[in-house]
Parts: sequence; C-alpha cells; structure tokens
Amino acid sequence: MAAEFIYFHDVKYYETDQMGIVHHSNYIRWMEEARCAWLTKVGFGLEEFETAGIVSPVVSVSGRYLKPAVFPEQVKIIVKIILATGVRMKISYKMISGGKEVFEGDSEHCFTRTEGGIVNIKREFSEFYDILRSYLETGDSDNTT
Repeated sequence: MAAEFIYFHDVKYYETDQMGIVHHSNYIRWMEEARCAWLTKVGFGLEEFETAGIVSPVVSVSGRYLKPAVFPEQVKIIVKIILATGVRMKISYKMISGGKEVFEGDSEHCFTRTEGGIVNIKREFSEFYDILRSYLETGDSDNTT
C-alpha cells in the first residue's frame, strides 16, 4: 500500500459560486496546493527544484466531481504517489469534506530542465527519486500538514 500525505484546505468564501458551492476550478488548484505542500514536507519544494534547474510540468490532469464542497468547510486532501519512474510521476488525490468524498483526481508530471530536455531523476536527482519510491512502496501514512 502506498504511503499518503494528508493536507487540509479551508474553503474560502471567494472560492464558491452563486449557488454557494465551491467552483469546479478550485479542485485542480487544491491539487497543486497539496502537491506543493508535500514537496516542501519531503524537503524538495519548488525552490529546490528550480535551484537544481529542474521543473516538473503537468502533462495530464483529470478529476471527478462527486459531491459539492461548501464554505466554510475544511477539505482533507489525501495525496498518494501512484507512479514513479525516472522521468515521470503520477499522483492521486482524494478530497473529503463534511465527512463525504467530494472529488477524486490525478495529475501526471514529467521532469525537464528549465531550458528544456527530459531529466531522468533516478540518475540526476536520486535523493528525490528515492523519496518518490519510498512513498510508492511503503504503507506509512503518518505524513500530515
């Protein structure tokens, strides 16, 4: 079982629409927010990647809206690494609000140099690759922010 990282987001009033529910665009934003928090937690925030000359663009994103989240609920976002190769990673997200699952999705990323060209992090950024693999292979879920 893969390890998971848990992140909490407090729904803001401005994130809702006229119906009082969270606008659909925010769930994708929250995926990025949770992913960036996880990267920082494991010691490889965006600054560390950029300093190393590496970026990790999104190559695909998908999601399923299950139930609406509303203001002022807190959304629990469960992040799991479900694929980790030298050049790609895929992350799944499950969002729970008000005791119910409201969204599930995933994002897939590749690793490139800031000036272009694929980076194999297994060879060139092995410390981060080892962390990815450990999240993929372990069942420890004591990772919360």
